[in-house]
Amino acid sequence: MAKKTPHKTQAAAKNQPAPPSSWKRFLAPAAIVLMLGAAVYIFFNGDRIFGKGGNRTPSPSATNVANAAPGTTTENMGVTGEPIRMTVAQAVMVTVDLDFGGAPTTIADAIQQVERGYQPDDGQGRTFAILDAYGEPQPDGKLRMSMHVSSEKPGMGTLKFKRTGELLWRARIGNPGDRAAGQKSLSIFLDKGLGNNENHVLDGTRGGNSVLDVFLQNSQQKARDVWPDGTDRQITFVYSACGCPVKVMCRRVGDRTVRTSALPVIFPDDPAAVTTIANLMKW
Repeated sequence: MAKKTPHKTQAAAKNQPAPPSSWKRFLAPAAIVLMLGAAVYIFFNGDRIFGKGGNRTPSPSATNVANAAPGTTTENMGVTGEPIRMTVAQAVMVTVDLDFGGAPTTIADAIQQVERGYQPDDGQGRTFAILDAYGEPQPDGKLRMSMHVSSEKPGMGTLKFKRTGELLWRARIGNPGDRAAGQKSLSIFLDKGLGNNENHVLDGTRGGNSVLDVFLQNSQQKARDVWPDGTDRQITFVYSACGCPVKVMCRRVGDRTVRTSALPVIFPDDPAAVTTIANLMKW
């Protein structure tokens, strides 16, 4: 039953085991702009960007959400009184009810109406990133949206609703002098379709012009060999300081894939990652 007043909740993100393999130094900050126009080329030349293959265990201070401190659940999400406290490389789920005045909107449109505010201790860059967003309209006409927020470096972070100026979330991340999270890297996992949450790990270091042509880790098989045409599979992307997963459902249609749902909106704060993923998936 919908509440009459805006409902805002926050919960610690679920722990995610460290990925057994990742594409190293993917989307280095200095190359973000170039990658927007050359994502496929970068994938072909994986050895230059991703490094060599092999298992890699992320540094706990950089990407291991299992070792991150749990988030603090509050009624107002740091909007009044003291801001909530987060460690670096931690994730929280921020859920808000937004009033668009009865005008219909989508999650993709709504996420653009949320203003990100960063006050890094070192005066440079951003302090957090939104990894994904999803939600649905409520009976009272408001749009309930959940945003998966991952902290990246010490400082302050805020979220505001542009339409009304309402402060939605405020957090103090880390302490002055704490180290920022390490370089993010992209890992992609393909559901085996067995119904037991087992995944294939895709090895981006061996190239491929689409996700279906990417080799499985430690195998001579490619994704197309284990993903039957016309079937749905869950794809998991990890590209975050906290090591948290972003999951989407896709269907293989011949030599390409299509999303079976527009939700969640993935990596809205990392458009270069979205471009590269879309090129690989042939969306």
